[in-house]
Amino acid sequence: MVIDGHVHVWPDKIAKRALATPSAKIKRFGDGTVADARATMQRAGVDHAICLAVADTAERLDAANRFAGSLEDPFIGFGTIHAGRSPEENLRSLREHGCRGVKVHPLFQGYALDDRRLWDVLDALQGEFVCVFHVGPEQPGEPNVLATPKMIADIARAFPKLDIVAAHLGGYHVPDEALEHVVGLPVYLDTSWPPSIGSVDRAHVRTVIERHGPDRIVFATDWPMADPAREIAAIESLGLPAADTEAILGGNFARLLGL
Repeated sequence: MVIDGHVHVWPDKIAKRALATPSAKIKRFGDGTVADARATMQRAGVDHAICLAVADTAERLDAANRFAGSLEDPFIGFGTIHAGRSPEENLRSLREHGCRGVKVHPLFQGYALDDRRLWDVLDALQGEFVCVFHVGPEQPGEPNVLATPKMIADIARAFPKLDIVAAHLGGYHVPDEALEHVVGLPVYLDTSWPPSIGSVDRAHVRTVIERHGPDRIVFATDWPMADPAREIAAIESLGLPAADTEAILGGNFARLLGL
């Protein structure tokens, strides 16, 4: 089983606009529509795709979760939360629309991972929802005050019952910070690194996997910002034991979701 743990899709009428920001400098490998995502995953041999919704404003919370919850196999819809809504409102929206988890993207949502309003929501999510967090700046060398690896470490320690997936190996464009603060914690790391995990030094990727443990690494692409077929090949080319490769490509996320 192959599970892509980090996919973005939007309703057809807004997909083009959604892809215009905030990652305008990153190459696209699809148009962000459900139909294109389905075709892409089928060609790449992906069995399930975790589709992550993000509400950029508090008012769009329910609309984003309604769309995520409406997605059908091979998609698994992860909804969104927003620090501008109460914990009760966030949980009610997720449960009403049948979302299995959530995505938190501080750069898009406009608040930091150490925002205490967010922490109140995370506390309520413990034990029920998987939380995927963007970590790191959008571009190399940019200031990073909203989503640092240390903030993820603080969240992991504050909420030990929260199932955390730290995207981009724990820190997009800040690999040394990720090694210092996140690698080795009881969280999952996803392998998404647009435009490709293959662009990251192979020795570094292997070091992260070895230090963190292959049982807590999950395959992810950030489609349409990366090509799933190429990302699968990049993981397979790392030369890991076959059992570890299989776990990373799908077994770990299947266990996390109880598939």
